[in-house]
Amino acid sequence: MRARTFILIALIAFAAPTGAWPQAGAGADALPRLHTNEQDIAEAMRPAALAIDDPLAVFAYVLGRLPERVHVYPTENYYYFRFVHGGVPYSGNIRLAADSRDRGEVNFAYGEEPSDWNMAPDDRYAALGPSQGVTVEKVEPLLYRVSFRGKSVLFALNDLSQVKPPAGLLRADERLIGPVFDEAGVRFFLVFNARLKVFHYILDETVPVADRLFEPLASVPIKIGRRTGFAFYRYDGREILIGVDERQSFLNTAYDGPFDQLPENFIAGEELREAIEAADPRARGKIDRLGHYADGKSRYLIHPYLPYAAPKDLLVFHRCVTARHVRAAERARCFVIADTQGQRRNPVPLPLLRR
Repeated sequence: MRARTFILIALIAFAAPTGAWPQAGAGADALPRLHTNEQDIAEAMRPAALAIDDPLAVFAYVLGRLPERVHVYPTENYYYFRFVHGGVPYSGNIRLAADSRDRGEVNFAYGEEPSDWNMAPDDRYAALGPSQGVTVEKVEPLLYRVSFRGKSVLFALNDLSQVKPPAGLLRADERLIGPVFDEAGVRFFLVFNARLKVFHYILDETVPVADRLFEPLASVPIKIGRRTGFAFYRYDGREILIGVDERQSFLNTAYDGPFDQLPENFIAGEELREAIEAADPRARGKIDRLGHYADGKSRYLIHPYLPYAAPKDLLVFHRCVTARHVRAAERARCFVIADTQGQRRNPVPLPLLRR
């Protein structure tokens, strides 16, 4: 079970020629942003002047280049960024964690971006607060001001407190843990089935999906996002997340799935811990109410979906759902890959482990 590090999400600035864009109100916001190879090369060739090994210097650089107010979309309160230094791409995050922000603490992490040829580069992490000259002030619920070296930025956390599943989405044995906004820009409902003791990420179809889904496998109700690679199985009137692209998972990108974006701002009391311990008794007594382990460095991963290499790998879910020996009451377990199966060559869903 790997600890959370940081995830890449593009925040690339661009320059447009004068007069190239329509004025506001004339459809300017509907046009795509243009990114060019010229800009990428210019960034790679820029002289390296940042003290890259000094977390406080890098934090000052990042905070100093943010606008006065930013919106934090992911529900674990990570604000992601990236930049190029000395020809090397870096990525990182500023996190206002639910269990530490009201103590005046902000988490900061950054490092070289992982790649196929550099899978585990060094990263740097710091918990910053008054002793480092950083102040974190709660302005109002889900709005915090972070200040350092004369610069202040308001971080507006994503308020999904009024987001509820539509009528009929939850089944009798299920309860909602909370709404999830993934760093890929996709919304889910995290649901726990108390009878079967399994979790599901169900696509929130009450809002437009920030992707275009297509069906790669004939006569099978599986859809995959063209941008994200997220794979869904249409079952019982719901799109259940069944897979994420294996390579994105290995590289820990924005498309590695919602396991690291639990709805921590909207979890009431002990419901998450109780659900985790019911699903996995090994976690009993080892986690706090938000699923963090006592070491403070890792969190219980709710990861029922499969890292897949090709769409055909997802057929195992269809075989499970349509298997004669899998009772109808057990079919919801077909969309869960056990931790013990996740790293195997040909993992299978829970009901098929019995054979």
